[in-house]
Amino acid sequence: MTAVKLVALCLGVVLAACSGDYGPPIPESGSKRDGGPARDANSPDAMMSFVIDAASRFRSDAFFINDPAPAMCGPDGKMTPPPKVEGSADCPKDKNREGCECPKAGEEAPCWPGKRINRSHGICVDGKTRCTQTAEFGLAWGSCEGYVLPKEGTVQGPEACRCFSKGKWELSNLVPCIVEDSENGATYLYSSSPNAQGGYSCGSVTILPPATPSEIWSTSRLNVDCAGQFELCYTLKAGRAGAPKADDCTLTRKCFNVWYEQAGKAQNLPDLTGWVTTDTTCAERFKSVGGYGEMSVRGVSEECDPVDDGNGKAYVFERTTYCRPDCNETPNAEECRDCSVNGAGDF
Repeated sequence: MTAVKLVALCLGVVLAACSGDYGPPIPESGSKRDGGPARDANSPDAMMSFVIDAASRFRSDAFFINDPAPAMCGPDGKMTPPPKVEGSADCPKDKNREGCECPKAGEEAPCWPGKRINRSHGICVDGKTRCTQTAEFGLAWGSCEGYVLPKEGTVQGPEACRCFSKGKWELSNLVPCIVEDSENGATYLYSSSPNAQGGYSCGSVTILPPATPSEIWSTSRLNVDCAGQFELCYTLKAGRAGAPKADDCTLTRKCFNVWYEQAGKAQNLPDLTGWVTTDTTCAERFKSVGGYGEMSVRGVSEECDPVDDGNGKAYVFERTTYCRPDCNETPNAEECRDCSVNGAGDF
């Protein structure tokens, strides 16, 4: 007789509750982009004709850096000239630099002493300055207080203040279902589907291997710190998230290429469609040792800044663990204590 087991997971970025034989994944802490040399700007895959020198982004004495406004990259992949910035090179109106002319004594305004390419990304935030009357220069902006620049020497992750270093990718349901063929000793995995109660359903299996479900697997929504053209992928693998290997087998991989229009505004993305894997060896490994999901991105920001791992490949910004099936029976075991029925988080 064929037996069906439900496998439930909630990623660190998933907002929906879920339950089943598997608890939600255990978020891996400290997930960052690894540093590395910039990709060849002359390669066909470069998406742009230049790469910003990473070292120049992190000068702490950035009050009078050479910082022309960046070019803009649109959804068609073409670069357009940067928008005009009022003021002068030393006193651009968009930065409100210390000592530059200001309109009215006592007026407060945001200020930014760093590079425009890093502004409002990751940990980077504007400071605040006040317009004061000076004896030598008349009305001038005072010191910029409270700003946060990129961490010196960092080339990836939130502390580097690059595009796609802060935000949320919401996936409403990522529950896989297991069906075991007891007669032939085979294991299959396939996608569940959301139900009206906010949970999930594995449906019924009448043939083996199971057919690909016609229902969607998950809805998808993105809210990140920069606009741009991005390829987002969710990959489900068998193996250990704490020690991922290049040869860990893949159960499913869902990708789509989207233009994300407005930084900081949630945007609905294409649904993740149903799937089934007939790789019974990989499915059995997933059942016996557990697995992990990888969320990755690759693309270029609206400011023509490459979004990748530093080597032109996809950047895995979130990796989380599926608990093993026996955690349902032994929830107090050391490796099962962080398993629960729901999860939420940001990257």
